[in-house]
Amino acid sequence: MVRGAQPGGGGGGGGGGAAPEPEAAAQTAEPGDVRARAHRLCSEYLRGAWRDVAPHQLRIRKVSGGLSNLLFEVALPAAMAGAEAPARVLLRLYGQLPPCGAECVRDGIVTEAVVFTLLSESQRGPRLLGVFPGGRLEEYIPARPLLTKELSDSKLSRLIAEKMAQIHLMNVPINKEPHWLWDTMERWMNTINTFMGKDQIPSEFQSMCKKLLFYELKEELSWLKQFLIAVKSPVVFCHNDVQEGNILLRNGDNNDSSEQISQSDDQLAESEHQLVVIDFEYCAYNYRGFDFANHMCEWMYDYSNAEHPYFWARPENYPTKEQQEQFFESYLNTIQQEQQVINDCVANSCDEIEKMMWETKAFTLASHFFWGLWSVVNATVSKITFDYWAYGENRFEAYFKHKSLILPNEDCTDVSSQ
Repeated sequence: MVRGAQPGGGGGGGGGGAAPEPEAAAQTAEPGDVRARAHRLCSEYLRGAWRDVAPHQLRIRKVSGGLSNLLFEVALPAAMAGAEAPARVLLRLYGQLPPCGAECVRDGIVTEAVVFTLLSESQRGPRLLGVFPGGRLEEYIPARPLLTKELSDSKLSRLIAEKMAQIHLMNVPINKEPHWLWDTMERWMNTINTFMGKDQIPSEFQSMCKKLLFYELKEELSWLKQFLIAVKSPVVFCHNDVQEGNILLRNGDNNDSSEQISQSDDQLAESEHQLVVIDFEYCAYNYRGFDFANHMCEWMYDYSNAEHPYFWARPENYPTKEQQEQFFESYLNTIQQEQQVINDCVANSCDEIEKMMWETKAFTLASHFFWGLWSVVNATVSKITFDYWAYGENRFEAYFKHKSLILPNEDCTDVSSQ
């Protein structure tokens, strides 16, 4: 969820993309601290006028304060802008995220640097300008994130499917075994168990802990792993967080996210390069079914709610069978074009689409469980204004409900009465 470009997301984990310790950005909330830090980082990592500008001369605008990252546009004064360096950059400061060890953080930074370089070379993402402990400097893209309701736009959905296919075809020089999903959830499980094992649990978490015990998460995760491995979803390089806040639409200098897209069919047909997928903090080799399911689950969750609990859950917005088929048709067409394969693949596309729809249905369980765990961990450590526990509770309830629908003979926990 980026969980960064707008409220509603995650940001870290292990394996392919790592999350810094919660303390990494603990001192980034004060504007004065941000200005001083931005000046120091830009002067050290960038060239030209960035070496000469004074801190008070920088133009700094907070782009967003998501559930994982703080984003700031940092710009030179107009009079100092030159051709030898970008006139403005994006400063990303990692927020309060679930703990992971120093080795995990180091590996994640290396992975992100590799991914950003590959995306930059292929013109599919922003340039990486600098990596430092607790964040990075990126190319600033004049764009806006999509709105949740725009995910169902048929033209945009087709473009998102094309982008996902291109990502899945990437050959990234990192571990290609699908350990990330299980390692991340196991680590978060351990964090939750450690919290619940404390001698004194704060009163505000008592009801939460009671419900977590009822969920029997350890046993459920063991079952889920066994079930999903049997699905045999192909392992590819995954983004693992393709939601509206991580999909930018280039629109010049207009960053007004309240405006709907007003492009003609011809413009949209040629707008592949107008759509940019960002925030690869979760990137890793993973089952493609997770990317499919996670994206489609995001159709149901809107993080633009300014009032408690700061999100809306709308299960009725889950993509229909026809919408899923359209998405997978575009996905397959892109795969075939990129690999220059046509013949037999076209004839077998119907079978492949049916397979991908089953993978999506199965891995919807993983998406709900994954973000449920993420939410519980954040509920115990984050100071960001978001009801993590309400969100986590919603995802776990959705998990058990979905499990009962696709596997009616399984003993699915009835969480609604707890």
